[in-house]
Amino acid sequence: MTNRRQVRVRVPASTANLGPGFDALGMALALYNEIEVELTGTGLQLEIEGEGAERLQALGERNLVARSVTETLERLNVRAGGLRVRMLNRIPLSRGLGSSSAAALGGVAAAAALAGAVLGPEEMLDLALPFEGHPDNITPALLGGLTVSTLVEGKVRCVKLPVPETLQAIAVIPEFHLSTAKARKALPSTVPRADAVFNVGRVALFLAAMHTGRLDLLREAAQDRLHQPYRAALVPGMAEVLAEGERAGALACFLSGAGPTLLALTAGDGGEIGERMAACWKAQANVTARALVLAIDRDGLR
Repeated sequence: MTNRRQVRVRVPASTANLGPGFDALGMALALYNEIEVELTGTGLQLEIEGEGAERLQALGERNLVARSVTETLERLNVRAGGLRVRMLNRIPLSRGLGSSSAAALGGVAAAAALAGAVLGPEEMLDLALPFEGHPDNITPALLGGLTVSTLVEGKVRCVKLPVPETLQAIAVIPEFHLSTAKARKALPSTVPRADAVFNVGRVALFLAAMHTGRLDLLREAAQDRLHQPYRAALVPGMAEVLAEGERAGALACFLSGAGPTLLALTAGDGGEIGERMAACWKAQANVTARALVLAIDRDGLR
């Protein structure tokens, strides 16, 4: 292995679950964080711009990028000595768009490059998993496109699937935050069998619709009974805003990851859809939100 002294990484945002695919489905979005890591003599230097800069700067050595770089270098038997970490963040924090996954995966990828380690995708994901906990966001962030991922005896197993060329996403991002931990606490430990069967069918239909280009099936395929109904109380106005997105012509609407961002899929210009969803949120729950029209990232981390 040939060690490097400096590396730059670009990692996309991601949306997980896609409605019914709880902890399994994910898709990469064309909104990017950039990370530059340099091996120095001693200590840690953090330089952060963009989303959450002040909050992340204050974490110091507990900053997720810094921690994932340092600990991954240790696992790869490289003594860092010191690090200079520069971050340009465009992914909003605690909004259901994979900011933590981008940080963890970006740090792991930077460390692997600095160590000169040639790792396969699943090896990279296994290194990132302890920092993130679930593979549904880190997998699309690494591979791009639409992904299916799960854990088998603690190891990530994943597949990347093609996405129809016309598809794009509209992320309607509210001004408030929602932690994944809080969103998970809202979920019951068991669910009715009928709801589990409902979701199995919708996940299968979603993947089949994407594979065959039957985008007209996505609205029904994106329906969910396992997590969105239980999280609705944490996202005031969610049901009304999702319904407004469908009325505005979205192919499908769902909670992005654990939320609170709401996401719509469209095959055309989604600007009006996003504007109508944001206006509905303000009218229904007095929530201020901004809408971003995002291409589907097909390349993943670079």
